[in-house]
Amino acid sequence: MTNEKQYIESLEEMVFKNRNKEYGSYQLRRKYKKYVLISMAIGLFLLGAVIAYPLVKSLLAKENFGKKTQVEVSVDLKKMENAPPPPPPPPPAEKIVEQVKFVAPKVTTDTTQVTKDFGKQSVLVEVGGPPPTIEPVKVEPVIEVKKEVDETPFMIVEEMPSFPDGDVATYLAKNIKYPVVAQENGIQGRVICQFVINRDGSIVDVQVVRGVDQSLDREAVRVIQSMPRWTPGKQRGQAVRVKYTLPVNFKLQ
Repeated sequence: MTNEKQYIESLEEMVFKNRNKEYGSYQLRRKYKKYVLISMAIGLFLLGAVIAYPLVKSLLAKENFGKKTQVEVSVDLKKMENAPPPPPPPPPAEKIVEQVKFVAPKVTTDTTQVTKDFGKQSVLVEVGGPPPTIEPVKVEPVIEVKKEVDETPFMIVEEMPSFPDGDVATYLAKNIKYPVVAQENGIQGRVICQFVINRDGSIVDVQVVRGVDQSLDREAVRVIQSMPRWTPGKQRGQAVRVKYTLPVNFKLQ
């Protein structure tokens, strides 16, 4: 007994039977299932990648959050001992006081009438008569000229401002809080800030001259604004406003 294998023709074989199989449509029909399987495999792979991405990101964020971060702060304190002092400020203007000199009238013993000229007035003095009446002299009020104080901050003075403890780098290292967003994205760099130290040592007008990232810039400004009062700078023995530049380094390790 012989086993006979029955051959079943496919749909493509039936459609293109006794026809030119080298035609492009026959090749497309024959490879259609293969292309469908490949497309489904690629689609499933992309779908799995989209679903797995948030999970992988959250796991990496938890691992990086537990790592210790180290903040490196470098302060450039300029020594201005050999720098020539700026020109001294002009002396204050003296107060102008206007005074009117009072001239006393003279009385003669002559029996004749004497005419005395007091500016634009004429007074007749007669011996033996009633005393002359003298109008009071009007004195104009004293005019004081106030000098306008120049509020423009100095860049270089004889005595530069100084931090209370003398170590601003230690203060920044203890008080800076590294932003979590910058840690997760691996952002680091140097933020250069500029501010004005008033005559009383307070800090105003804090600005970022060159920044790195919004989160790092905001943290640098916040720490500088929270500083205690400095010892103000002096010019010719007087406290003046001074503009100061302070770079802050943020570094992840």
